[in-house]
Amino acid sequence: MRAFTYTRAATPHEAAAAVAAHPGAKFVAGGTNLLDLMKVDVEKPTHLIDINRLGLDRIEPLADGGLRIGALVRNTDLAADSRVIAGWPVLTRALLAGASGQLRNKATTAGNLLQRSRCPYFYDTTKPCNKRDPGTGCAALGGFSRNLAVLGVSDMCISQHPSDMAVAMRVLDATVETVAADGATRSIPIAEFHTLPGATPHIENVLGHGELITAVTLPRPIGGTHVYRKVRDRASYAFAVVSVAMIRGNGIQRFAFGGIGTRPWRVEQAERLSGAEAIAERVLVGARPTTQNRFKLALTRRTLAAVLDQA
Repeated sequence: MRAFTYTRAATPHEAAAAVAAHPGAKFVAGGTNLLDLMKVDVEKPTHLIDINRLGLDRIEPLADGGLRIGALVRNTDLAADSRVIAGWPVLTRALLAGASGQLRNKATTAGNLLQRSRCPYFYDTTKPCNKRDPGTGCAALGGFSRNLAVLGVSDMCISQHPSDMAVAMRVLDATVETVAADGATRSIPIAEFHTLPGATPHIENVLGHGELITAVTLPRPIGGTHVYRKVRDRASYAFAVVSVAMIRGNGIQRFAFGGIGTRPWRVEQAERLSGAEAIAERVLVGARPTTQNRFKLALTRRTLAAVLDQA
């Protein structure tokens, strides 16, 4: 563990300004991802800003029928909220499919969106990784790639996005609210929040240094049948090989996918099609599988078919 300094922030603006003032600073809340990465010398912050006392842990109704979820709402509390269960059940199902009960008790809404790569080469500091050390190369391209992405990949990175919650947020058209060091606020559609690796895989989202997520908002419920199906290597505490979030009914059909993309994956043109094969064919346009993860193409089709049967 490298030495670092630590302070607590009193307001969101103060927290954003504190991180912006220190090039090596990071926010810490639940710490379920950040602290693990610090222990293996992947994350090397010189200063931590504790944001747990900022009052961002409430779930509040909006005037338009939507819901505002504070950045520090724990995954367990969000999954169990009666309003989420009734109006946005795909979110509850995705949250309960992730991690373990102990981790969900600590993990936060914002932290879940900001989860970093689970690629084994990202964690192994003896191997080249453009996401960890830009310009060093990508060991996964010629290495073990069974669980990595087939969509949105580049010659620089094929790491899959790990979050279950983010897949549900994508199918729900959530919005991410932020505050910057100068007090400016932004509302970022979830579709624009996560970035593709391209030539800069170390840039995973559109946040500026010091920009703090304060909340995630959900639009009013749209009804229909909500399904989240996660295919994984073991029954718990495992990341998705393939996952599908679906909302269907009341003239609406939406799908978002996890495990196969470098970010939560949604192809809205596919949602106008009928039948699992036609939808999957459109979703998988541009896929670049390796020999080890090519099976994900067939598994995506089968998982989508199972979700449609379930609905």
